[in-house]
Amino acid sequence: PQQATLASLTAVTWIWLSIVSAFFLGFYDLAKKRSLEGNAVLPVLFFGTVTGALLWLPVILISLLAADHCPEIIRVTVIPVSDHLLILAKSLLVGASWLFGYFALKKLPLSIAAPIRATSPLWTILLAVLFFGEAPNPRQWFGILLVLAAFYAFSLVGKLDGIQMHRNKWIGCMMVATLLGACSALYDKYLLQVIGLPVATVQAWFSLYLVVVLLPFYILWMRGVWPRAHFHWRSSIPLIGVLLLLADFAYFTALTQEDALIAVISPLRRGAVVIAFLGGILLYKEKHFRPKALCIGVLLVGIALIQQSS
Repeated sequence: PQQATLASLTAVTWIWLSIVSAFFLGFYDLAKKRSLEGNAVLPVLFFGTVTGALLWLPVILISLLAADHCPEIIRVTVIPVSDHLLILAKSLLVGASWLFGYFALKKLPLSIAAPIRATSPLWTILLAVLFFGEAPNPRQWFGILLVLAAFYAFSLVGKLDGIQMHRNKWIGCMMVATLLGACSALYDKYLLQVIGLPVATVQAWFSLYLVVVLLPFYILWMRGVWPRAHFHWRSSIPLIGVLLLLADFAYFTALTQEDALIAVISPLRRGAVVIAFLGGILLYKEKHFRPKALCIGVLLVGIALIQQSS
């Protein structure tokens, strides 16, 4: 009985950590939308990224100079140059995804943009089929069909907001961002499982290299290489970096639990779309929320089925 009780408490811990991660992810989307409202995209993206890097920088220094004084869960280990190049490649991939995603998020209603972004598991599993030879089970294929059906339904609802999903370039940008995000998820699997890099090491150096990747774009924006919007500093900008780090920290901590089930954790994290959706309705007074809510319901069921293990 005592062992059963301990196992139950462990399950509750990682389930709640997953819910906490989804909570922070939802508010991360809201912070991005608020920061981008009537604002220039590149400096918002750059300074949000700088915030995350600044939070990791002292951890890196302590890990290198006094490793014994740094908690193991966030300790950054010494790795060879070849591994640094692999992490730099991840930063390039994510940087491209964020550039497309931020520009799209600025132009699209949050109640449409967030659900599209939440379909990343669909593209991840399809890419895994194409490049890793993985075979989805019947339940996962049914989930894929539900996600595609939700997409079609969103295209119909989008017309109510004046958005032609098959013609709107910002929908296309969000799709590219989502596909690149799916590629990033597969690359994370390669870095963490095949190469075996520690989670904190990947996250820390990724955060710093992402600043390096985005810095040239920010400099070009500063020099006025292309027509640019005005930039207004908002307190929500550093929140972007803080909320993302908190969401990822809760997520990876959940995964360290011995009995944690990724098939349960992943769908729970996708619940962030509900917070983003409600925020779009309550804060931005976005319209046609009832049909959008129905589409999101179908979408979440499909994502949950896709995430089920075979």
